[in-house]
Amino acid sequence: MNLRLRRPRGTAPIFGAVAVSYALNCGLGAAVSAKLVDTSGYRWLHHLLYIVTCTSAAAAVVAACCARPRRVDAALILAPAAVPLAAVAFLGARGPRHPIVALAAAPFIAASLLRSRQPADRS
Repeated sequence: MNLRLRRPRGTAPIFGAVAVSYALNCGLGAAVSAKLVDTSGYRWLHHLLYIVTCTSAAAAVVAACCARPRRVDAALILAPAAVPLAAVAFLGARGPRHPIVALAAAPFIAASLLRSRQPADRS
């Protein structure tokens, strides 16, 4: 019985990085909102995670389109996440709109992560 974990290949790791940075950013935002964490001394951390999420999402789309075999399907699933990720930067951090719009990207990020880990069609 072989218990070794299968290592993801191709573009799957970059889609994983998008999901991890997004989850960390949402978790930090929720903890601050619930007053479980005080980030008054390091507010830049939430902004840094946002930049990492957006940058890695853009890199994942480009990498998936350039990969061999192409993973355009995973890129097309992730692409709509750009709308809420771009919009959230222009919303105020206070109020209900910020987390609602930020969470609108979650289904696209999760679905693209799952698709990136499935075997690519070679046709």
